[in-house]
Amino acid sequence: MGVEDQKEEREVLESIFPDEITDVSETEFRVSIVLDVTPGDEDPADLEGPTIILNVQYPPSYPDEAPRLDLTQPPNAPKHPYLDIQDDKQRLLDSLSETIEENLGMAMIFTLVTVLKDSAELLISERQNAKQALADMEAAKVEEEENRKFQGEAVTRESFLKWREEFRREMEERKKKEEEEREAEDKKKRIVKEERKLTGKELWQQGLAGKGDEEDEEGDDLQGMKDLKVSASS
Repeated sequence: MGVEDQKEEREVLESIFPDEITDVSETEFRVSIVLDVTPGDEDPADLEGPTIILNVQYPPSYPDEAPRLDLTQPPNAPKHPYLDIQDDKQRLLDSLSETIEENLGMAMIFTLVTVLKDSAELLISERQNAKQALADMEAAKVEEEENRKFQGEAVTRESFLKWREEFRREMEERKKKEEEEREAEDKKKRIVKEERKLTGKELWQQGLAGKGDEEDEEGDDLQGMKDLKVSASS
């Protein structure tokens, strides 16, 4: 394909991209590509798709030889959260390699523009999905933590056996402690009972105090009465 054929392809491209194509020279031009991006939920920058520029230069033997390609972006273009031309340029250009190989010998610029647009939009979509997946994971983790506060820990065979072992040990320790306390209390009562002596009041209440003295006093009274009788007779 000679220069005339290259010009013919250029005319076709200008009819397809009337506002997007800009001539640099007879063998070089630029095509602006506005990417269609699904708006994100959080990033205002997602509302409008970024613009990338495919720079094309025809070598003398094009299309039997691959066109020389480069990627840039408009001057002062705002930074997009999911696409950076400086970082992503080589990846996007590499995505065109297979299409170039398949179309050698034929006009291919329109096809390359289409494939480049699809590749860039797919890259953005993958990054959007990755960010959303991460946000969903974080939200699910937070929700799981909240639910765990109300549901408690799930019971498994291992957790049940561990709980049962701890419960039995706790009950044995409690039983042993109660027995020791009961034995200590019984021992204390025995000691108090052995050492305790009855007071005079307690002896009196039980009818033990003064019993011998009362008997002696009664004997003396009887003897006094007898002596009085004897004196009167005299």
